[in-house]
Amino acid sequence: MTREDDRELLKTAYEAWEAENWPVAGELLERLARRHPDLPPSGTWWYDAALAYKFLRNWAKAYELGREAAARANRGAEDPAFWNLGIAATIMEDWPTARDAWQGYGLPVPDGDGEVLADFGATPVRLVNGEVVWAQRLCPTRARVLNVPTPESGRRFGEVVVHDGTPNGERTVDGRTFPVFDELLLFRASDLPTTTVEVVVEESEDVLALAEFFDERGYAAEPASGVRTICACCSEGSVSQNRNHQVAGGQRVYVAAPSGEVAGLLDAWCAAAPQRRSWTPPVES
Repeated sequence: MTREDDRELLKTAYEAWEAENWPVAGELLERLARRHPDLPPSGTWWYDAALAYKFLRNWAKAYELGREAAARANRGAEDPAFWNLGIAATIMEDWPTARDAWQGYGLPVPDGDGEVLADFGATPVRLVNGEVVWAQRLCPTRARVLNVPTPESGRRFGEVVVHDGTPNGERTVDGRTFPVFDELLLFRASDLPTTTVEVVVEESEDVLALAEFFDERGYAAEPASGVRTICACCSEGSVSQNRNHQVAGGQRVYVAAPSGEVAGLLDAWCAAAPQRRSWTPPVES
């Protein structure tokens, strides 16, 4: 190939990139990078090729090319090549590479073997259906769902999802602002089904007591009063949230617990204040 051929290849690759034609962009940039793997611009070609395959959710290719991109990036300088490799390596469950990628980016990830597990704090995550839930970050790209998602979401309490590293909106609670990250895929499923029940309470505190009752047993209960429907544009902007969303009266509650235990748990919750609490049989989803 001539130098002119290389320039044409590069031009075509980035025309495909601008058109978001990720298969073509990824294939051509990879071809160019492999042709000239150590030229000064090759780090960008490796990175963009890996990114194209990330957009395609082709994690094996994103991992393969991401390793090449990270090998040409500066460690400890928050180079995104390390971040994208960290995501791909996590999905591929190559924990040594994932740990090294996070450290290469400049994050204080502890040394060790096996899964990268640490306390990276709580964050809102936008699930694949657009619903935003709160989750506990286990590493820079995985988080365990803390809410009980609505049955329509396709997700469950306790599931671990992989999320992107680029914020897409924010949520403010008690004066503190948290970035919202988009889910990339389900990493580990939960065996706790979501059951929808109807409860009647005289006081909003009874709903809070229900949530605490289930939480103490390793399960969860989420009143539908905590769900707000907003447009996608607003969801990707800045939204203020109130921790205290419980209301009195008749209402739906989403319960995450083994199906055979739901009735007994609700009966026990009612028995603590039978004059104020009641419920009707569940509908499992």
